[in-house]
Amino acid sequence: MNKILAIGLNTFKESIRDKVFYSLLFFAVILILFSIVLGKLTIGDPMKIIKDFGLGAISIGGTLIAIFVGIGMVYKEMEKRTIYIILSKPLARWQFIMGKYFGLSLTILVEVVVMTVFLFALCFAYERAVPWYLLTAIVPIYIEILIILAFAVFFSAFSSPFLSGMFTLAVFVIGHFTQDLRLLAKASQDIVFKALADGAYYILPNLERLNYKTRVVHDLAIPGQEIGLSLIYAACYAALILAAAVFIFERRDIT
Repeated sequence: MNKILAIGLNTFKESIRDKVFYSLLFFAVILILFSIVLGKLTIGDPMKIIKDFGLGAISIGGTLIAIFVGIGMVYKEMEKRTIYIILSKPLARWQFIMGKYFGLSLTILVEVVVMTVFLFALCFAYERAVPWYLLTAIVPIYIEILIILAFAVFFSAFSSPFLSGMFTLAVFVIGHFTQDLRLLAKASQDIVFKALADGAYYILPNLERLNYKTRVVHDLAIPGQEIGLSLIYAACYAALILAAAVFIFERRDIT
């Protein structure tokens, strides 16, 4: 456990110093600021638009960081040839993978916390109240990003950064439409399309199970049991993908 923590903390320090992290964080802040302009130009409750857009910015910003930082996890170590030094020590490969994942999870947590504080401050400036209920959507957003991070780590264990990024982005996009694709396939006569849609539905994560943004912003009731089951589903899925990443990395020839 100490070895995992050591790798994790070192990864956290490296990723925090990464220019990509600050660039994407700045991009997410700009999105939240843009929500103010959008709220003034759109007909309807401007605060609901600001909150909805702000939650979307947290999701997009965190996902982009997970992809761009996670996909280079193994590649950067091999490029700098530091992975040979690390693995020459009494450190198991699964500890290396888990340590990297832990460190990147902390990095994303910092991004989510910073963005949440920024969004809360913005809402307080308008409403003179802190919208704590938004955490009902923000916590699942963070868990969803951890699933995307697990996929980034999984693909980085055997693929190049470019392909890892493309594969992970595809998982994120399709993961939000697996249920819609399956419903669309049921109405289609194409057998191949039906098979692909069913495969995507059962194999890829259903990320919409963690999407509570609209329901929270519009004050719709969300049963606690539903959220609990969604979080358990996400934790099990992320653990499964990380186990697959460890399995592949254990058998990868690093010379």
